[in-house]
Formats: sequence, structure tokens, C-alpha cells
Amino acid sequence: MPLEKVFPARRGQKFFRPHWWADLGFFLGQYLFWSGLVLWTLSFLGIWLDHHLPGGFRHAVASQPFWLQAIEVVILSDFLIYWGHRLQHRVPFLWRFHKVHHSAKHLDWLAAHREHPIDSIYTIGLINLPAFVLGFPLETIAGFIAFRGIWAIYIHSNVRLNLGPLRMLIGAPELHHWHHDLDRMAGNYANISPLMDIIFGTYKCPDHEPAAFGIHEETPSTYLGQLIEPVWPGNKKWLLKKPFSHPKEETESVE
Repeated sequence: MPLEKVFPARRGQKFFRPHWWADLGFFLGQYLFWSGLVLWTLSFLGIWLDHHLPGGFRHAVASQPFWLQAIEVVILSDFLIYWGHRLQHRVPFLWRFHKVHHSAKHLDWLAAHREHPIDSIYTIGLINLPAFVLGFPLETIAGFIAFRGIWAIYIHSNVRLNLGPLRMLIGAPELHHWHHDLDRMAGNYANISPLMDIIFGTYKCPDHEPAAFGIHEETPSTYLGQLIEPVWPGNKKWLLKKPFSHPKEETESVE
């Protein structure tokens, strides 16, 4: 929040901007309930891998220096999440859940938490799969999850810092904001480092902010509506009805 005040990407964006309360619902839901469900699911993944990976492989990995293991995990994790993220934008079934995250029309630290729990399980599972395969304990993996969660808050924040050439190595809000452009295939799928985007030709970073964030599809505007809509099999028109809101909330624009 202090960075958003001192280095705003979009000047004039209010703290209580439109759909702030829906994003607060995602924030509370994620930390009070869904994170526990995600870690519980990941623990079962770890148990399953323990029974299917050769013990000699785990021993060989564990015999390496920890710093080397950490580098291996970060590189493999970034590679997997890059391609997994690209699939989320191209495969209709995955996009059904991932579009909840992209439905945010305003980006700030709170909007980072707008994520369907099924999308969270997919993303966090994929990001941490190398750590599970290499035999990292769940406590260490939980640390990775916490770090990446803080990083996600940073790159979604309403901040624009001039990193110069460093932005080719380190992710930044200015990169991820373009990922949230209305164009579903805008690029910038990498997480911590944009190197995968540079290597595979999806790096994009103009010197200005996108004209608008969000998606072209019609989607519910409430927290519960966005949780239900991706898994509701029948007619969804009743979910798309907008609840009563002050006219200013729906028409407010950002400089």
C-alpha cells in the first residue's frame, strides 16, 4: 500500500475502488479457508509421489548442496508455471476457472487474491511440483508458497517502478499489468522471472499502462457468483444479474 501511494501506476485510483468488497471476499476466503484446502490437497500429492519415485533419486537430490537444489526448483518451477499458465489461457476448461482471476477491472494488492480455489490448486500444485519431486519437505514447500503469494501481491499492485534492464530478469507490476490486458493472449505468462517469456517470444512491456483490464466475457460481479459460475452446469443467467450498487461504482473510471 505505501508503494501504491508513492509510485502509483494509475493515479487517482481510489482505495475503495469498484468491486473492492468482492476482492475482500476472495482475500478472506483464501486465507481463512481455501489455503488450508490447497495445502491439504498438496499433502496428498506429496504422499502419492513418495510411493512412486525411486528412493535412489530422492537420495541423489538430497545429497546436493541446498543452494543448488533451490536453483533447480526455481528454474523447473518457472518453466512449468509458464507453460501451465499459457494453457490456462488457451484451454477452455482451464480458462473457465482462470478467467475469475482476470475478471478484475482494477489491479492493486487486493486484486491479487481474486482466484477460484480450483484454479489455486492447479497453479500452486504446478508451481510446487518440482519441489515435491525433488523431495523437499512440506514445511519448506509452504515457505515457497508464502513467498510466491507475497510476490503475487506485489506484481498485481497499482505500482510502476522503473527497474531499467533489471526488468528482463525480475518480474514487475508493469509486466503483469499487461498480462491482465483485455487481450486474453497478451503474453507475460512467467511468474518470478520473465526469462521464459523472452525465450518463448511472449514478453511484452510497453512504456505505458494498458487501456483497460478485465475480460470480454460476461461474468458475475459478486464473490459467491464467481465461485459458483465456473462449476454451474445449467443456465447461468441468474448468476449474471448485478446486485444493487451505487451508480458511481459501476461508472467510475481511473485516470
